[in-house]
Amino acid sequence: MSLSTESTDITLYTWLTPNGIKTSIALEELSVPYQAVAVDISTNAQKEPWFLAINPNGRIPAITDKGQRVFESGAILMYLCDKYDHNRTISYSPDSPEYYEQLSWLMFQMGGLGPMQGQANHFRLMAGEYCPYGINRYMNETKRLYSVLNDRLMVSPYLAGSKYTIADIANFGWIRYGPFALEISLSEFPALQRWHDEIMKRSAVQRGIKVPTDKTEDQIAERYRNMRQKMDGMKEAL
Repeated sequence: MSLSTESTDITLYTWLTPNGIKTSIALEELSVPYQAVAVDISTNAQKEPWFLAINPNGRIPAITDKGQRVFESGAILMYLCDKYDHNRTISYSPDSPEYYEQLSWLMFQMGGLGPMQGQANHFRLMAGEYCPYGINRYMNETKRLYSVLNDRLMVSPYLAGSKYTIADIANFGWIRYGPFALEISLSEFPALQRWHDEIMKRSAVQRGIKVPTDKTEDQIAERYRNMRQKMDGMKEAL
């Protein structure tokens, strides 16, 4: 893990999740110095008073920067671009048509892919009982949203156009975890797989996906496999 040891005003509060890695990837892409604080959501650390003072909604990630708090991952990405992406490394200028394409695909993730795949994760991995209806509904909707991304990426190298942007970073976080958590095969979505594999090769992405803790792909897969097996045990008990 390559967290900067330089003095910095940005502190990232995060955990190793689809939403969590968005901000660390963006910070790495921009070469902005930051400190990372692990917020272990498995112990409900995100609900403790100290963290609620940073994000009243009790969700990771969040950042503080020179006394400014920013929460909700999409808002954080936009903030980082406004404040630090002066060269438009991972964003388009607000006076360009591509900016609104970028904004649209960012909102697609915030309002569609994240919530729907999040519900699929809940019913397939964490629900208190095995619910076929919930699993089928949200798995099907997640795959439909993957197909929307695939269709876009069949005609455009990146979601907002010819350049890799925060729209790609936001959606990538969820696509990366789909095969691990839900056993979704990206081979069903060739253009999406091409895009995913290309993004994975980026050195900043390789650093960002290891914040705040470095887990191997085997370790990540094992964690989700154990969660699915627990749910499958509930199914067998019906």
